[in-house]
Amino acid sequence: MRKIMTFLAAASIAVTGAWAQRSLTLEECREMATQADRELQQEKTKVEMAGYDRKIALANYFPNISGTGTYLYNPNDIALISEAGSEALRNVGTTIHGVSTEYQKKVMGDITSYIQQLAATDPASAMKYMQLMQDPLLQTVLGSLSSTDMSASINAIGQDIDDALHPDLENILVGSVTVQQPIFMGGKIVAANRIAKLAEELSQARYDQRYQQTIVDVDQAYWQIVSIAAKKRLAESYSDLLHQMENDVELAVKEGVSTESDALQIKVKANEADMLKTRSVNGLALAKMLLCKRIGLPLDTEITLADETLETVPVARIESRKSLEDIYADRPETRSLELASRIYDKKVAVARADMLPKVAAMGGYMVSNPGLKNGFEKSWNGYWGVGVVVNVPIFHGFEALNKTRKAKAEATLYRSRLEDAKEMINLQVTQLRKQEDETLGKLSMAESNLESAEENLRVATIGFNEGVVNANTALGAQTAWLKARSEYIDAGIELQMLASNLEMAEGNNIPVK
Repeated sequence: MRKIMTFLAAASIAVTGAWAQRSLTLEECREMATQADRELQQEKTKVEMAGYDRKIALANYFPNISGTGTYLYNPNDIALISEAGSEALRNVGTTIHGVSTEYQKKVMGDITSYIQQLAATDPASAMKYMQLMQDPLLQTVLGSLSSTDMSASINAIGQDIDDALHPDLENILVGSVTVQQPIFMGGKIVAANRIAKLAEELSQARYDQRYQQTIVDVDQAYWQIVSIAAKKRLAESYSDLLHQMENDVELAVKEGVSTESDALQIKVKANEADMLKTRSVNGLALAKMLLCKRIGLPLDTEITLADETLETVPVARIESRKSLEDIYADRPETRSLELASRIYDKKVAVARADMLPKVAAMGGYMVSNPGLKNGFEKSWNGYWGVGVVVNVPIFHGFEALNKTRKAKAEATLYRSRLEDAKEMINLQVTQLRKQEDETLGKLSMAESNLESAEENLRVATIGFNEGVVNANTALGAQTAWLKARSEYIDAGIELQMLASNLEMAEGNNIPVK
């Protein structure tokens, strides 16, 4: 039973180790790095935000429809007439009745006085008037007028009018819907939409620039591991070779063929090789930790690269050279500056729009309770209306004019920066292409030197084993081989990193849209 448990535990450890050890290609490292880079993800979020800004600007073309509802509680009584006027309205019938009675008495007195005066000059006519005044029918009519009292009816009418002038505004409800449609805003809406679209493209260019830098960083970390791993194997081979030589020399010393000085010299070289091997092991661990950080893995993750175990560094495939105009069009930096200058050109139009008239159509519908259509009626009443609003700016301290001049100056500034950037890109690309030619020549020369060093080492090793070559000559051949092999590795890695930088300089390694 114990043997079975031991076997299962060993199998579990083996499986865990297999899962913990990850084999990664360069493309996989690039993909993982783009997912793990927080700054790159932030730039991606900015692109998304710029897309929303573009949609916000587009909304200005459409009408603005809004609804409003209001409730107002008013504890104070509101009157449209003074208290004296209200009192007069409520008693208007009594006042009119009193006035008519007095007037009737005055008229009868005036008629009686007139008849008396007429009797002195024309007794016959005065007698006729006296008979008329004493007519029973007239007396009946005058009696009826004197006995009729209409003050109550008129007071009731006055009371109704007074009530209408004291509306019930304790609870007020108002609702409205308004529509505003811009017709001409001086070109500001059109310019703002173009600015928003350019700003989205600018955010995308900045994302591409960060993406390029992320790819270059992970490429350098990747090929640094490949370089250190190759030199680690080189140090191990060199150490094994020196230790084998050390054993051979010790046997030769015992046989009296070699001296103790040769043995000590080889032992010192063997110790240096062991130290070089230890240093390469530590350097490889640190380089892998750096790569794990860039691709978002825990630092203690065991990883193996696809090119790590290759005996020779693969030669980088460098794309055909592009024209400078194509490079300017593809480089995120030049695209960013070009877009920025175009944005400020549009800002000139926005600033100029503040000096132009603005026209908008508007309409609305409102309901209220109490309603106003038929006095302050305690019911819902609706009203609608349409119109046109025209705003003409006249003078505001030359603010809009100075804004326009500022925007023009900013556009000129970014165009100047664009020209400077093009010159720097031209210099960078030219320098990298010259380095490409130099590195290819260096790689070819290092390969030739390595072949010569390997042949020299083979001959020296055979001669040393045969006893016809001394230890110093053999050690010199080994040192020359070590140097040639190391230079060959360095030239291959330098070419790989140069290819990555050249890809970035020519604007090639950008994400596919």
